[in-house]
Amino acid sequence: MTTQKITISTLKYGPLILASGLLLSGCSEEPAPKAKAQKVHEHVTEHSKPVVYQVFTRLFGNTQTANVPWGTKEQNGVGTFSDFNDAALSGIKELGTTHIWYTGVLHHALVGDYSQYGISQDDPDVVKGRAGSPYAIKDYYDVNPDLAINPERRLEEFSALITRTHQHGMKVVIDIVPNHVARHYKSTAKPMGVKDFGEQDDTSVEYARDNNFYYVTGQSFQVPTSEGYQVLGGNAHPLADNLFDETPAKWTGNGARAAKPDINDWYETIKVNYGVKPDGSYDFPSLPADYANKDLRAHFEFWQDKELPNSWYKFRDIALYWLDKGVDGFRYDMAEMVPVEFWSFLNSSIKMHNPEAFLLAEVYNPALYRPYIQQGKMDYLYDKVGFYDTLKAVMQGKRPASSIFLPQSEVADIEQHMLHFLENHDEQRIASPDFAGNAAKGKPALVVSHLISRAPTLLYFAQDVGEDGSEYAGFGKPTRTSIFDYIGVPAHQAWMNNGKFDGGALTPEQSQLRNYYKAIMALSKHPAVVAGDMQPLIVIGSEHVAAFSRSIGNQQLWVVSNFSSAQKIVTIEIPMTTLVDDKRGEFKLLDLLEANQTAAMTINEEHAQISLTLDALSSAVLTTGAHNER
Repeated sequence: MTTQKITISTLKYGPLILASGLLLSGCSEEPAPKAKAQKVHEHVTEHSKPVVYQVFTRLFGNTQTANVPWGTKEQNGVGTFSDFNDAALSGIKELGTTHIWYTGVLHHALVGDYSQYGISQDDPDVVKGRAGSPYAIKDYYDVNPDLAINPERRLEEFSALITRTHQHGMKVVIDIVPNHVARHYKSTAKPMGVKDFGEQDDTSVEYARDNNFYYVTGQSFQVPTSEGYQVLGGNAHPLADNLFDETPAKWTGNGARAAKPDINDWYETIKVNYGVKPDGSYDFPSLPADYANKDLRAHFEFWQDKELPNSWYKFRDIALYWLDKGVDGFRYDMAEMVPVEFWSFLNSSIKMHNPEAFLLAEVYNPALYRPYIQQGKMDYLYDKVGFYDTLKAVMQGKRPASSIFLPQSEVADIEQHMLHFLENHDEQRIASPDFAGNAAKGKPALVVSHLISRAPTLLYFAQDVGEDGSEYAGFGKPTRTSIFDYIGVPAHQAWMNNGKFDGGALTPEQSQLRNYYKAIMALSKHPAVVAGDMQPLIVIGSEHVAAFSRSIGNQQLWVVSNFSSAQKIVTIEIPMTTLVDDKRGEFKLLDLLEANQTAAMTINEEHAQISLTLDALSSAVLTTGAHNER
């Protein structure tokens, strides 16, 4: 796996003990450094801290700037697979990226006409936006024809992108959306013998175990209506007639059971049936509780002699198909809406096929975190409702900086599985007025988010150059870069610089921000960042400053971040028990991030303190300098 892997040197960083996949270090009653080096375990497992770069594939390479609301592909432009050339991929790699999540790759419903390629047209009455939602998949065995220079060769063009990404030392992640598919699902690229979702369903009943969908028997689907919404913004289209032929009606993707869903339902999708009966009971075997402690092979073997719902096998075959195409992993949309037993089945099947496959899931309910990791065998989950929501409130000045430590403590036992992010396609841009209104306010937040734990980090394209998401594209509202329409992304386009991908059109402020992001992500070269233990620290002087230490073996870092727009002079209390040596006196500290010149540590027999001055929205990553070498 080409992640930020650190093999802890047996000559530099002291004795390390491997326990349950976590690297732990002792720091009391230890022998002198030379003696310690001789006692280090010879077999130290690598620990990784992946960096996922999420790119909205359709928008990434678009250089057009017209940005007409509800505009066509011809009016507003569209990016393609080929736009990810060597320069683009090198620029992505500069941010420390290990995995690129190419969002919107699979063939989803869209308004454009590709009938000349044998692709059926989609009805705009059940498509959100003009370019369509990437989470309304129309063909799981194909890719979005919008993304190809030659739509007839679209799969070949995507395969070439996979190869280029691998050549740049990064892995490829795509979405799988197991909870729902497009209202009009029809695969033209499926392998011989594969049946479409719903093709073999008994539509006379609401539910059957091996049906792929749920049905509203005896009723036809009705397009939802709203006084405030017009299909395609009122622009004419021959199929925009407030009608869509679906008899009987199917349940909507979010579980709505009405033949006419609400305008706020996921009406462009239909819910997939995994053997969960309408009353909520299961039509498949339960996974024994002790499987939370069993390995992937045990999970795989458990399901081999079981009779399972048809949808389970369909998604297993889809996942293995893409692995065979060279895809390295998946991001699972709304995974919590699908039973954990299915994930045990699917993920163990995937890992038996490719042990290094990268599995990231969107789960928002904290009560499900451990079941979906331990029983569902997910590698990583979003840390959204705990860490992200708290950090956002800190950035907005609504909560003290120290409040970040409570949600972090609540996932301490699984923190290496909890992915951190500040932006993604579902969230507001940091620079948008509804979030922080200033991209610089993301600087201390990224320092904290990336350095506080072993958690992987996700960066959203154009986050590093301060995109504010203010463009009105059509469906939905600004503050989030549109995922439904064709649009140009101005800050990102400045970095693209007409396809040079050299940042030549960025403002000085944007260039400085991107360089800051690169500097933060480069700190992953330090073992303490990748695999060190975290200790919250007490800050005296400002509630807008957060501080913590990361330490492993003899390497210790102290991270201090100022979320205020004003300079702060603070003192940090350092627990004596966390110090890795017994030196006393006053020491000048080295700042690995911003070259802060004011930081000094005082250690006497009773206490240890760090004193420093932090500029507005600045951070320090401090070390004595003695153990920061690689």
